[in-house]
Amino acid sequence: MDCVFCKIAKGEIPSKKAYEDDRVLAFYDLDPQAPVHILIIPKEHISSAAEITSENSGIVAHIFEVAAKLAEENQLTEGFRVVTNVGKDGGQSVPHLHFHLLGGRSMKWPPG
Repeated sequence: MDCVFCKIAKGEIPSKKAYEDDRVLAFYDLDPQAPVHILIIPKEHISSAAEITSENSGIVAHIFEVAAKLAEENQLTEGFRVVTNVGKDGGQSVPHLHFHLLGGRSMKWPPG
């Protein structure tokens, strides 16, 4: 499999890490859309949220725990956004489940 996020998780491609444990990696986005823009990925390859099952859904809870920890560490006390995109039409650019933690500015809806 030629997955860029799997390569980042294995350390084959360098990243600026924000957090890492045995299940997830969080790293700073190369094209930040907010003052704080961190990607949180499972180390296990899951293509998207469309592939979440009862067997692997625990990773999503863990990712949200990590997002809360990172938000606190980055003083996002006024709020933050956690986003995942699914599929081409949903705006997913890398076919590996990932969540964007965005903060440090006021978020608009629709996103911008």
